Amino acid sequence: MDLRQKLHGRLRLPLIGSPLFIISVPDLVVAQCSAGIIGSMPTLNARPLEQLDDWLSEIQERLAAYDAANPDRPSAPFAMNLIVHRSNDRLDEDLKRVVKHKVPLIISSLGARTEVNDAIHSYGGHVLHDVINQTFAHKAIEKGADGLVLVASGAGGHAGAQSPFALMQETRAWFDGPVALSGSIAHGRSILAAEAMGADFAYMGSAFIATEEARAVEDYKRMLVESGAEDIVYTNLITGVHGNYLKSSVRNAGLDPDNLETSDSSAMSFAQGRNKKWKDIWGAGQSVSGINAVLPAGELVARLHAEYLEARRKLAGASPLVNPNWARLAQAA
Repeated sequence: MDLRQKLHGRLRLPLIGSPLFIISVPDLVVAQCSAGIIGSMPTLNARPLEQLDDWLSEIQERLAAYDAANPDRPSAPFAMNLIVHRSNDRLDEDLKRVVKHKVPLIISSLGARTEVNDAIHSYGGHVLHDVINQTFAHKAIEKGADGLVLVASGAGGHAGAQSPFALMQETRAWFDGPVALSGSIAHGRSILAAEAMGADFAYMGSAFIATEEARAVEDYKRMLVESGAEDIVYTNLITGVHGNYLKSSVRNAGLDPDNLETSDSSAMSFAQGRNKKWKDIWGAGQSVSGINAVLPAGELVARLHAEYLEARRKLAGASPLVNPNWARLAQAA
């Protein structure tokens, strides 16, 4: 069954809370799913490895308890993120635990792997693979992924450099399966815009760092609230893969965010976590301009839902020439 069919009626919003390295924990995932969106976290956030079993059990038990108490509004499914790059020496063990717990949705990153997709499909799970261009998108589908996460320019973490318009348009020219779109999404109208562009889901990360349940230090959350889009720098120095980071955190680490070196991609290492030298350099997307306060995750989702409905209402009542300036020009002509 198509993932979209399985999710029919299970989501309050067509939204996936993206897996946040170090920051996503069971409290955040459960809050997101209970609020009606897909919550997720990287398996590598569980350290040591044995903690992953405990966390997966905890998430499933807490969501089952929520569903029993709220039969009229059950929780959304949760997802786990697997880093499938060859540098991740925990992948095999993490995969075993994901299969054991039959995690409904997997978000795979940094290299599509047929054997990973086959393992998830063995129990009826689904895989979305995140990509930054069409080359990687084709490889992911050829190797058995069910859908794609398009990580466009402006997204937090390991982001691409292509416009979400271009990335979405090129993808829909050949692929009609499930697609999530990432890139500067922090408002309900942006979720609706992602749908209008052809996405099935919006993919949002930075705004959830600034939630009470997120495992981020208070200085990080405060910096998100105080920053704008111009306060983001795009560099591959931190992990070997290009990503977006808060300039102030780069500056606080003793670096000049406007004059950063280029790193060797072979230096990537995810199994051991970020190099301690860079541990206080904080990832974020250009959507920080829409982060104005630290909120409980459920309250953030409720706000997004209200904004989304308002955006839909306005579009439903708009004339074919939505922009009033264009309407006036048309009348003058």
